Amino acid sequence: MLTILGFAMIATFLVLIMTKKMSPIAALVLIPALFCVAVGQGAKLGDYVIEGVGNLAPTAAMLMFAIVYFGVMIDVGLFDPIVRGILRFCKADPMRIVVGTAVLAAIVSLDGDGSTTFMITVSAMYPLYKRLKMSLVVMTGVAATANGVMNTLPWGGPTARAATALKLDASEIFIPMIPALAVGLLAVFLLSYVLGLRERKRLGMLTLNEALVREPEQETVLAGAGTGAGGGDRLRKGSAASGSADLTQDGDDDEEDEEEFKGLDPNRSTLRPKLYWFNAGLTIALLTAMIMELMPIPVLFLLGAALALTVNFPHMPDQRARIAAHADNVLNVSGMVFAAAVFTGVLTGTGMVENMADWVVGAVPDAMGPHMAIVTGLLSLPLTYFMSNDGFYFGVVPVLAEAGAAHGVSPLEIARASLAGQALHMSSPLVPAVYVLVGMAKVEFGDHTRFTVKWAVLTSLVVLGAGILFGTI
Repeated sequence: MLTILGFAMIATFLVLIMTKKMSPIAALVLIPALFCVAVGQGAKLGDYVIEGVGNLAPTAAMLMFAIVYFGVMIDVGLFDPIVRGILRFCKADPMRIVVGTAVLAAIVSLDGDGSTTFMITVSAMYPLYKRLKMSLVVMTGVAATANGVMNTLPWGGPTARAATALKLDASEIFIPMIPALAVGLLAVFLLSYVLGLRERKRLGMLTLNEALVREPEQETVLAGAGTGAGGGDRLRKGSAASGSADLTQDGDDDEEDEEEFKGLDPNRSTLRPKLYWFNAGLTIALLTAMIMELMPIPVLFLLGAALALTVNFPHMPDQRARIAAHADNVLNVSGMVFAAAVFTGVLTGTGMVENMADWVVGAVPDAMGPHMAIVTGLLSLPLTYFMSNDGFYFGVVPVLAEAGAAHGVSPLEIARASLAGQALHMSSPLVPAVYVLVGMAKVEFGDHTRFTVKWAVLTSLVVLGAGILFGTI
């Protein structure tokens, strides 16, 4: 009975969030609460939730302060020279432009937010693609795949979800996977090189000055970075050279009703050029301490965010403004983590997971049991594409982990293998950020999907194969 109810609870959760009948946070709370009552253990719901919250608090803290930290680093201009350097490197060579797109997307992905990554990448690279008449699906495909690999960072979401669902330390999942993920990122760079050579062969090479004298394109970019506001913004001639990638309307700069999206605006008030090397050193020190496990990751980001805010914005109103600017992301992510305490607490406390695992173990051939981590890695490709990360990590991975444990497979291996499909996941129609990407790039979602899926699948398989080769999976 518990087995049937467990699968019914997961199925109900998946259907509701995939059909967008409920938000993930609401579904994570209400669905398990109803099923807890249905199995006759409603009186213990509070105990399950409190225990789950206690287990998940460190993960929520890590996500909250990592988002604030990298948000502040973007605000103060830490990544601005990198963007300008990539644009100078690209010149008007299609191959360099595609490689630069991958590098820029990977670097900006450090903030853990896909929407921010795509907004900055497209705003910086779009003028070059349009001036040279390059394929825009190449830009969206490379950016999405690079972001998918980098999305496995502990504060990016999937690793935190895996740690949350299996009650593991995120650093124990992520750090051993760094070599495999590095190979996956190299595969993206190699892919971008090959696609860039193809574009170079199709278009030829120009100097940047020659590119800028081409007739400007009449197509528009969505104003407001995917807000759905009307377009009407044409590329200002020379924006590719400036590196600021301003999207403004020729001849109608004074129109108040059209939003602009400037990406890394070189004149924004939050820039702190005199503190650039402090911020760069602080970020390097923070990432080094994380890799060396000098302190728990939540503590490192808590200290880093507090120090970054205090040094860059010593006045309280400025600090409050920066925190408020990133509050939406913080609330959404931390709310999801704490809501997951209800789902995982009920699933575990009522015994549903154990009963479902017994059923899955019985269904898995004995020959496949010892290879459950590899099975998980392969399943992560279609499952994370056709369902949200919430559904996969909170609904499926715990069952796979329990099944693997019966065959002697460590939950850590299951958790690491579950990250393999993220390169494909970031092009899923269930990922809101991908609509920001295709909307700003003026690419049809179907065109993006047809072009990207095959390369994203290949990249995911490279990550999985590298993980097996390095012995982490």
